[in-house]
Amino acid sequence: MSHSIIKVLLVDDSAVIRGLMTQAINLDAEVKVVGSAMHGQTALTWLKANRADVVVLDVEMPVMDGISCLKQLKQDYPELPVIMASSLTRAGAEVTLQALDLGAAGCIPKPVATNSAAAIEQVARDLLPLIKALVKKHSTDQSDCSRFKTAVVQRPAKTPMVMVVGSSTGGPNALKTMLTALPEKFSLPILIAQHMPPLFTRTLAEHIERETKRPTSEARDGALIERGHIYIAPGDFHMVIDKQDDRMIIRLNQDAPEHFCRPSVNPLYASAAKWYGSSVLAVMLTGMGDDGIEGAESISERKGYIIAQDEQSSVVWGMPGAIAKAGLASQVLPLRNIAPELARLCSL
Repeated sequence: MSHSIIKVLLVDDSAVIRGLMTQAINLDAEVKVVGSAMHGQTALTWLKANRADVVVLDVEMPVMDGISCLKQLKQDYPELPVIMASSLTRAGAEVTLQALDLGAAGCIPKPVATNSAAAIEQVARDLLPLIKALVKKHSTDQSDCSRFKTAVVQRPAKTPMVMVVGSSTGGPNALKTMLTALPEKFSLPILIAQHMPPLFTRTLAEHIERETKRPTSEARDGALIERGHIYIAPGDFHMVIDKQDDRMIIRLNQDAPEHFCRPSVNPLYASAAKWYGSSVLAVMLTGMGDDGIEGAESISERKGYIIAQDEQSSVVWGMPGAIAKAGLASQVLPLRNIAPELARLCSL
């Protein structure tokens, strides 16, 4: 795809939003808006006569809403990546997670800036890298990840005491797949940094608790880290591990974003390495970019154990790929194999 223009279909009932997104996308010479539609039915009609490499789909529209359109898109064009554009509301979070369940490849927040220049900048920052990553994923042959496996590390240096997880694009579905497959007696506390906006992370925690039947919450500052519990970093906050007296606790902060992200995987990984050392069990799931690479180095230096999701099963092999290529992964595994391996490493 590097030698051809990436063609985008925009679907949104707001002419203002379509205009802002078009301006943002067309800032990049490699990406072009080739069609726009006011609702899902018009989008489906357009696709019968035209070709797009990516669809950016609004959630709430008249005639045919985003969810109904997505279902039809995945049936008619199963390989066509769809990105959901959602309002930063509780209802928007619910519908977006439903869309990800139905096969949407990723999601972005709709622009909230008060002036058009700032809105265009926000859309370009959120959307352009995602479009390029998804089209690259769908247009290249999958490489052989086995060459990244470091089979010399068969077991953790010490009995794992905590599990820390990083994820981004494709993460909600990958998290659900991995966590629901863990055996009931898997009792490590699980701390997750998933790149998501505020409100979305609370909804994600509720979905995970419902799916896994494990106590799951959006993390609170000062909360004790308890065995058998799952903690999700809140949108716009870093989550780190700290020690108070003889108990491990969670601290939240709004330090500067790392790798343009808050929450970032880096502070979580680094703090786990600091307090748990070789008893850390880390997992890096699908995601764009390389957030977490420095934290993974800290875990590796302290003989912690790191599993990276493989390229074939990742929506975008950015974050796990960076760890694998740097030689930091103890294992590189398909998503379906991660939970059984976690259980084995904990001798369950």
